[in-house]
Amino acid sequence: MIAKDLINDSFPPLKLGDTGLKAINWMEEFHVEHLPIVDGVEYVGLATEEDILKLRSLEQPLENQSLPLIKPFVRFNQPIFEVVKRMSKDKLSLTPVLDEADHYIGVITLADILKHYADSGLFEDANGVIVLELPAKDYLLSTIAHLIEQENGKIISSYITPNPEQENLDLTLKINQPDLSRILASLTRHGYVVKEHYHQNEFMDDIQSRYDSLMNYLGI
Repeated sequence: MIAKDLINDSFPPLKLGDTGLKAINWMEEFHVEHLPIVDGVEYVGLATEEDILKLRSLEQPLENQSLPLIKPFVRFNQPIFEVVKRMSKDKLSLTPVLDEADHYIGVITLADILKHYADSGLFEDANGVIVLELPAKDYLLSTIAHLIEQENGKIISSYITPNPEQENLDLTLKINQPDLSRILASLTRHGYVVKEHYHQNEFMDDIQSRYDSLMNYLGI
């Protein structure tokens, strides 16, 4: 699954002609701390609740005021792991999604991420997750499984996220081992590119932290 598969169509972006009051009302309505601002299809930046509340007037259009904007985003074809990484790093309640031409196409919210992992069962029965990036022509799961089994590991399940633009794919592997160091060393030694790796507890602790922040914001 990639970013475009989790785009939430119920979140309209702000426009430059919208007021700070509209931004605050929408943030309260949708229970988020950020909202994207667009100019047509161009992504202008991400407004934070804190900065909106500091405006000299909530009644004036955003384009007439000095509003500091951050500009995080993910590409439509990035794996969900990359979306989580971006949201966690920047402590976002949502992240804008852009296409290959840098045009705004929607947002993914923290709640969407949480629901995805709750529904997917990705971490059930797994102690670790490894994401490999490799050319599609070099994909042979049996070879990769053999290397992992040599280090006393076992693949519980796997799924593929293709990247047609680069003729590569991301291979996500659920592993039954809590210590991935030997497996990672073996894969690297055999020429595989390890794009991401997570220990189950490490990843879920971060997701739980993001979830707790959301619940605190909602007052639940």
